[in-house]
Amino acid sequence: MRNLTGVNDLVVRFANVNGTGSASANNMFAMSIFRMGIPMTAKNIFPSNIQGLPTWYEVRVSEKGYLGRREGVDIMLCVNPQSMKQDVASVKPGGYFLYDNTKNLHKDFIREDVNYIGIPMIGICMRLYSDARQRQLFKNMIYVGALAALLDIELEVVKGIIADEFKKKPKLIEPNVQAMMAGVTYIKENYEHPLGLRVERRDLVGDAIVIDGNTACGIGAVYAGATVAGWYPITPSTSLVEAFAKYSNRLRVDPETGLKKVAIVQAEDELAAFGMVLGANWNGARAFTATSGPGLSLMNEFLGLAYFAEIPAVLVDVQRGGPSTGMPTRTQQSDLLLAAYASHGDTKHVLLIPSNPSECFDFMADAFDLAERLQTPIIVMTDLDLGMNEHLSAPLKWDDARRYDRGKVYTAEDLDALSAMGKQFGRYLDVDGDGIPYRTLPATHPTKGSFFTRGTSHDEYARYTEDGVKNAQVLDRLTKKWDTAKEILPLPEFYQAQNESNIGMIFFGTTTYAALEAIDLLKQEEGITLDAMRATAFPFHASVEAFIEAHDQIFVIEQNRDAQFRTLLINELEINPKKLIKVLNYDGMPITADAIRNGIAKHLEAIKL
Repeated sequence: MRNLTGVNDLVVRFANVNGTGSASANNMFAMSIFRMGIPMTAKNIFPSNIQGLPTWYEVRVSEKGYLGRREGVDIMLCVNPQSMKQDVASVKPGGYFLYDNTKNLHKDFIREDVNYIGIPMIGICMRLYSDARQRQLFKNMIYVGALAALLDIELEVVKGIIADEFKKKPKLIEPNVQAMMAGVTYIKENYEHPLGLRVERRDLVGDAIVIDGNTACGIGAVYAGATVAGWYPITPSTSLVEAFAKYSNRLRVDPETGLKKVAIVQAEDELAAFGMVLGANWNGARAFTATSGPGLSLMNEFLGLAYFAEIPAVLVDVQRGGPSTGMPTRTQQSDLLLAAYASHGDTKHVLLIPSNPSECFDFMADAFDLAERLQTPIIVMTDLDLGMNEHLSAPLKWDDARRYDRGKVYTAEDLDALSAMGKQFGRYLDVDGDGIPYRTLPATHPTKGSFFTRGTSHDEYARYTEDGVKNAQVLDRLTKKWDTAKEILPLPEFYQAQNESNIGMIFFGTTTYAALEAIDLLKQEEGITLDAMRATAFPFHASVEAFIEAHDQIFVIEQNRDAQFRTLLINELEINPKKLIKVLNYDGMPITADAIRNGIAKHLEAIKL
């Protein structure tokens, strides 16, 4: 049997039982790779309940900086008999299967093309610890030590991470180090080490940090000046508002009084939560909410009100698997059409689509400026993979000279000057041709600037009307505002200075990781060159249409069944559907570079035939 070999290029998967304390140990393993200067990404794959079901934690190590999911597992650490059959099957030929050999492995789990490394984790724990809970927890540290020895991870790095992990509980440092070293000792006494697959210190991460997208969004909201969050908990968005609360407790406190300058209100449901957000924004605060697909469905009515009444609002949709309740702890990009056209009638919403935590921070800050500048809801579209998994990211940066863009807001002085010129304030009056009217905030002036906010048809002066012509004029102005939005949203990213091929690829969000790797694979292994564009926002900038027009075929990469992003391109740009080829993934796991490469290569080969 030919064993897998390589340096700083491997996938390690942990198969655990939910609720056994393995998450902390698995994370320490991943962070040890990071602290050795090697690019890595980790994905937590967990069930949507707390009944002790299987959970997995997958770490990809890539010296080349490929941070998307990869097909196949090189090293499987399995301590869950319930999932062992599928775990053994997932190991690549020549790979390694680590297991607890306190009891013999059943013959159904034996493959001739896999290397087995047995470690008596329970036996070691029974010898070292008398407390049942300690035996369960320290078993995890034993396998961390075993992996450290097998992969040649620097032990001082692991010890440093343990010290950091338990710095608030220093009494736990020594016993965790002891358990880790017990795993190291067992490997050194019983197996050749390191393996042919191993890691080696590099200096490839620079000043990068490891952070999840929900935390980055939460911090971004704080820096953007948000003072109100109305929300209803829902996986996978809950930790976003929790992060906002955590950092608000540090940064939203009056230094003189000690009072918190933030309101975080848990509503009775998602519709009420968004209603709170609209009320706060209408009153001049910066407010937001976070949800996922089912919550976004419930918010549709108020999204329509915000669009037509032109009230700023920010909403983060951390997408998960659907339909209905679907797969709450799996990832998808399946809310695009729902978000873009949320609510009834002729309604469209601005979408921002970050692809990494750094952009989550930046786009969150931009969202509040854009919401007030355009006077409309801004929906930030992330997903579970980006929101809840930790990613290698550029540091979050804030320019202290930056000032919030409050958009077109009349002051009391502005209203007096308008009156002096014999002009009347019109809440929905387009005075400069960009489709965006001026607004006033409550109590701006004792007698001027008031208006009715309504969801029914209105004219330029916010007066109720059933005049169809007047209503059409308002809709036309909103279309003009939509066109204005195209020019001020984040621009798409192009990965070539000039086009090099008649074939292009469009991707967005977390498909970026796998798409960029797939481009390299196609060129290196298939001899296929593709031009690439990453979409960052909706509505589409003119350069998106230009990119499509410049190519004979465009592959659209997305994680949903119905090719929703492709539908947006066809609907909004009137592209010939035959020109846009779907490459889809909707199994709840992040798409892989191999899946993209195979899909594109298969399509192109079929055309040749």
